[in-house]
Amino acid sequence: MKLTLRILFLSLFVSTSFAENYAGLSGGFLRIGTSARSTSMGSAFTAEMDHGFSAYHNPAWAAFNTDKQVGFNYQTLSLDRRLAVTSFSAPLPPTAGIGVAWLSAGVTDIQGRTSAGEKTEIMNTSEDAFFITFSQRIKPWLSVGANFKILRNQLPTNDGDLRGSGLGFDIGILIKSGKGQTIGIMIQDISSNYQWNTGDIYDEGRPYKDEFPTLYRVGSKYIYKNFLFVGDINFITNHESYVDILPRVGLEYVLMDQYYLRGGYGNNRFSGGVGMDYKLFKEHDSRLDYAFSMDISGQTAHIMSYAFHF
Repeated sequence: MKLTLRILFLSLFVSTSFAENYAGLSGGFLRIGTSARSTSMGSAFTAEMDHGFSAYHNPAWAAFNTDKQVGFNYQTLSLDRRLAVTSFSAPLPPTAGIGVAWLSAGVTDIQGRTSAGEKTEIMNTSEDAFFITFSQRIKPWLSVGANFKILRNQLPTNDGDLRGSGLGFDIGILIKSGKGQTIGIMIQDISSNYQWNTGDIYDEGRPYKDEFPTLYRVGSKYIYKNFLFVGDINFITNHESYVDILPRVGLEYVLMDQYYLRGGYGNNRFSGGVGMDYKLFKEHDSRLDYAFSMDISGQTAHIMSYAFHF
């Protein structure tokens, strides 16, 4: 409990002290978040399982799955942006877990123009990440996991689509330190990058590498009666130096063991949401969640998620 409270208070303090210096760096769609539940709690899920999306925030969670999980998520953001996630994970007896996921982001209805300002066609852009996850329990209270990511980016131009591709890795650790308390550690986007070759579009183009920032995350969760507290700190680097700190905190209250009220702050967004468990084939096998978020510039997002386990 003491560790969780320290992380929560430290997150609140540093959130008022640091600007979003990392926003213009590559791979931003991987730092937005996934499900409505996690987003409504500030995405502070380094130490919390995101039902239906267990590998995204920390791949070490896959080893603690007791059944198969499927998750679907869709976010509508301002400025014609969208983010969709599809995920599947399963236990691999006796002590391991596996998973696959597809995360896709993009912008629609971009008005193309010539260098003279004349309108051309309507364009769309997209970024995709394909996750392959493996996790292993080393002790009943300790697990280690990794994500292998295949990355794709498509940028439209008047002369054709410019495509980038690359690979990336995540490593996560989970420590169940006591009843209701968990500590999570995560290194996100180790060597993640896009490889581009603008020579495919422009006569004087050339190949180059666009590297993602690496995030070092530590977080904790604590359950007290009907309350779940989560918090984590992200240290962001550009592989050579420190860039920024990203604090995140969240709270969930459970009603009648079925309904959920949530709130949080993370990724420079204030958020809130609701959720419910219900029976499709057996008790509590389905979960439907909604979240709303707003960042400090007034940009809003609506998120809907569905998770099913069997």
